[in-house]
Amino acid sequence: ALAVYAAMDWAANRARANKGPTLIEHFTYRAEGHSTSDDPNAYRSAQEREEWPLGDPVMRLKRHLIAVGEWSEERQEAMDREVAEEVKAATKEAEKNGVLGHGLHHPFHTMFEDVFEDLPWHLQEQAEQAIRERQIKWPEWKE
Repeated sequence: ALAVYAAMDWAANRARANKGPTLIEHFTYRAEGHSTSDDPNAYRSAQEREEWPLGDPVMRLKRHLIAVGEWSEERQEAMDREVAEEVKAATKEAEKNGVLGHGLHHPFHTMFEDVFEDLPWHLQEQAEQAIRERQIKWPEWKE
C-alpha cells in the first residue's frame, strides 16, 4: 500500500510538471480466495504463500503500522469485530429481499437480459452455457 501511494504521488507530481503520462504496473499477491466460495487449494500449492517474497500486502501494512505506533492488535481486533457486525447487519437487511431460491429474486436467465438491445453472440453463448451448466448442476431447480 505504501509503495502504491509513493508511486501514485510521484506520477501525479510528474504530470503536474507537464512531464507526460506515467504507466504504473501494480504486481501484488492475493492471499485469500476470490470469494468465500472459492477454494484456492484447487489452484495453489500448500507452500505458495510462504514462497511469495513479500507476503500478503495487507498484513505487511498492518505490521508496519503497528511497528510505527499508528495501529495495534487491540484496535485491529476491535475493528474486525465491528466490521463483522456491520456485515452481519447488512446481510440480514439484504436477506429481506429474498435469498436465491428462497424468496424474491429475478429468474436466473435474466442476468443476461436488459443490458443490450440485441445480445452480442459471445454473451448469448455464455448465457446458454450458464443455463446448461445450472441445469446439470441443479436439475431440480425450477425458475
